[in-house]
Amino acid sequence: MRRREVWKGGLLHQSKETTSEDNSCSRKQLSDSRASDKADQMPLGSGGVPQAGIYCLVFTCSALSVLVLSVCIVPLTAEAGNDVLQDRSPRLKMDQALLYVHNEVLNKSVTVFWVSDQCFRCLYQPLVTVGPGTEPGHPSTRSAVIDAQHPLTLQVNETDGKYLCSVHYNFGEFGNYSLWLKVKNDSTEKLECSVIMVKQPANTYFPVLIAFLVYMGLAIVICLGFFLLGLNPIRNFIQRVLHPRETERLINSELGSPRDVNNRDGSVFLQNPPPPRLRSLDTFRGLSLIVMVFVNYGGGRYWFFRHQSWNGLTVADLVFPWFVFIMGTSICLSFDIMVQRGHSRWSLLRKVLWRSLVLILLGVFVINPNYCNGVLVWENLRIPGVLQRLGLSYLVVAILELLLIKPRTENTGNNSWSFIQHITIYWPQWTFVLILETVWLCLTFLLPVPGCPSGYLGPGGIGDFGLYPNCTGGAAGYIDHVVLGINHIYKHPTCNVMYQTTVPYDPEGILGTISSVIMAFLGVQAGRIFMFYKDQRSQILIKFLIWSTVLGVVSAILTKGTQNEGYIPINKNLWSISYVTTLSSFAFVILLVVYYLVDVKKWWSGAPFFYPGMNSILVYVGHEVFADYFPFKWKMKDGQLHSEHLLQNLVATSIWVIVSYVLYKKRIFWKI
Repeated sequence: MRRREVWKGGLLHQSKETTSEDNSCSRKQLSDSRASDKADQMPLGSGGVPQAGIYCLVFTCSALSVLVLSVCIVPLTAEAGNDVLQDRSPRLKMDQALLYVHNEVLNKSVTVFWVSDQCFRCLYQPLVTVGPGTEPGHPSTRSAVIDAQHPLTLQVNETDGKYLCSVHYNFGEFGNYSLWLKVKNDSTEKLECSVIMVKQPANTYFPVLIAFLVYMGLAIVICLGFFLLGLNPIRNFIQRVLHPRETERLINSELGSPRDVNNRDGSVFLQNPPPPRLRSLDTFRGLSLIVMVFVNYGGGRYWFFRHQSWNGLTVADLVFPWFVFIMGTSICLSFDIMVQRGHSRWSLLRKVLWRSLVLILLGVFVINPNYCNGVLVWENLRIPGVLQRLGLSYLVVAILELLLIKPRTENTGNNSWSFIQHITIYWPQWTFVLILETVWLCLTFLLPVPGCPSGYLGPGGIGDFGLYPNCTGGAAGYIDHVVLGINHIYKHPTCNVMYQTTVPYDPEGILGTISSVIMAFLGVQAGRIFMFYKDQRSQILIKFLIWSTVLGVVSAILTKGTQNEGYIPINKNLWSISYVTTLSSFAFVILLVVYYLVDVKKWWSGAPFFYPGMNSILVYVGHEVFADYFPFKWKMKDGQLHSEHLLQNLVATSIWVIVSYVLYKKRIFWKI
């Protein structure tokens, strides 16, 4: 008999799974087994190593990780941070630098404009106006705070708008720089612009390197520890320390192993047989979830751990689509198992409807933080969100899979089409998905949007030279405004700062949900490959590689291999089709590698990502609800240093990994 605690619908259930072998055991043998459990207060792990010793080791290493991070990064913050605080201008904040503009030109006032390399086709923005030099060798000087995240182009114009000169430079955080404007020796009209570093910027990426080395060192220590635990001398030593010899002799000679139960005929079977499960799927899901938690907590406030302003990708843009992809894979495999167990389609449909509804309602609850202050207020309630999109994508793909589900058939290779059999026999589903994508394309490129050109995919604001300031997202934004209303969508999109947009836009809007459905459907294809080539692991790896290559080629064609100049650029806010194909290509590659390491070669157990992958909904909801509470957040000394934020975000993320590990060991799972 196996006891398993499962959270269903927010309630804790303890389910007992009874096998036929359990029923055949005599009461005396069961009482002997219970006596054995009492005699052995610390159950044995794999290889005879006490589980308590493994628990202690893991908890010690986890606590050591937080301690080492504190020891390594906090002094770095205190020492380097104090130097920066003493030298930097009080006007400077994170990701900023100080620029002094020296104008030696007599009788000519100038205005300095700037634009970021990340701002595509953007209008130059005024930075500072400097008066004329008073006399030769005595320039007029003004200072200004500039952005230090991305390279900038500085353009100098006369106050009447006449172009004088420009310079491209990559400024560093907390650095001091001088922009000198001088008349060229051979001309009285042309200016020479040059930037000179006055004070070295801070090395803001050094804490990332330190954190990476600490976690890598911790992983090596844990792997070495488990390797040593596998050695017989060390394993026997730990067993002697934690178990009295007499108790061990009694268990082994008279009562037998507490993990085995004898049948009346003397045969032995495992009391808790592990369920067949692809650990690589949970590992991939956990990897996506942990990165998502880290970037949601702030990612150390580094730009590459934030969502891209518009076109392009950062680390933060990768994880949500991967989560959707794995959801599709899980739908395929779980439905196949449930159909084999005799579940009717109506019972599965009820589960699908219930899970989708719970995910949507849970998402509305999580993304509207005024739940702590009372009843949710409809006037400003945001409707779209991450869990809502997951719920809708799950609903569509699950129903599609349920309506056209077929009995499992393994690939036999007896016909010329066997290599694409997992695709051809599901042609009705592919037809539906292609129609769905056609709808997305038609709405995106053909829907008339007032005041905007047809097929507009830009951010609006100062983008596209300021021609369409209120067209953020084109048709996608327009549909959300009409159907949901501006009071029920996200007010601060990622393009708000870089492109200076003022129109609300929701990255989890209606039109993008079509693309997320396609993303989940591509994940279903990975599940079908697992089903059709169950015992042909090399074929699974080959099919994953083929899918990744094909999707990568499609992405290259759609984007022309560029960030902004393609037919359909990669865009997370729009969930463009190129974004879906690119992230699906990456997902097949990562799943290929993880599957090979975890399930084929078994070189890696999937830890620590496997544990949050087994409790993904609980970890995601928990990290959102408790984001502003200690120990996930605390008051910082300065708040303008990346190292302080990085330490806080890494500690918070590590805590959720530890929590998920404890829940896994306690057999507590939150299932919807």
